[in-house]
Amino acid sequence: MDLNPVEAKADLRRRMRMLRKGLAAGRTEASEAAAALAPLALWRSCPIVAGYEPLEAEIDPGPLLRRLAAAGARIVLPVVVARGAPLKFRESVATGELTPDSAGIPAPPPTAPEAVPDLIITPLLAFDRAGGRLGQGGGYYDRTLRSLRSRRPVLAVGLAYAGQEVARLPMGPHDQTLDAILTEMAYIEV
Repeated sequence: MDLNPVEAKADLRRRMRMLRKGLAAGRTEASEAAAALAPLALWRSCPIVAGYEPLEAEIDPGPLLRRLAAAGARIVLPVVVARGAPLKFRESVATGELTPDSAGIPAPPPTAPEAVPDLIITPLLAFDRAGGRLGQGGGYYDRTLRSLRSRRPVLAVGLAYAGQEVARLPMGPHDQTLDAILTEMAYIEV
């Protein structure tokens, strides 16, 4: 029996969570390797960069964000303000103080300045070479990218372990594609 697209994505999410957990085990060097492969020269026109706080077994963007900050980028982090709404982005505070947002995810406090990113580094469960991205299922990055891209260009780069690549992801009409993928093995432009 064939699964409908929603069931297919849910099944793929379950499988990819387990796979990602295995890929992350003992792979602390993957974050550093990915950061070293980041094409900073291509991203010079992106002064405001959004990263994320890694959850579960997501690859840690910390080394990449530190490298971008050292190159002059202003770093912001996503904040869930309401279910079904696009993400907001707040400046990463120097103290590193994070508070739970409305989804319980660590984020900069409400007192941190907001900014609109030019480059968004996104976490993901799976990706394909056509720029397909499978997220956690809340649609936050899709809504955010759609909203931002309706106003101006925004570069979206998925950060992942190379083993998270799949041949083809099921994509819906509301899914936003990535412009590139950065792994510990390569930088892949779409």
